Amino acid sequence: MGDIIKAGTKLSSAVCQTQIMALRAPIERLEITCGGAPMVTEDGEKGEMDSDLAGGTLVGKRYVDEREAMEFLCTRAGEGTVQVNGVSLDIKQAKQLPSSD
Repeated sequence: MGDIIKAGTKLSSAVCQTQIMALRAPIERLEITCGGAPMVTEDGEKGEMDSDLAGGTLVGKRYVDEREAMEFLCTRAGEGTVQVNGVSLDIKQAKQLPSSD
């Protein structure tokens, strides 16, 4: 299936300019894709992107799964959508601070 990803692992898209770094990941095999193609640990030739998975990534944003069990930092923006095991990651939202009334 996929690989076991450790915190600090840098991944590059095989179809666009997107690069991410793992900040937190469960100790299990994960298939991480961007634009429909598996992400790789080194830059290489770029293939074709799945047009349905061209939502884009934003540099400096943290991407998490629904449970926030895994977190990735986008270090270079691109056109592809990052997915883990077929589920798209979302931008991590800031936590609400209590009112200072």
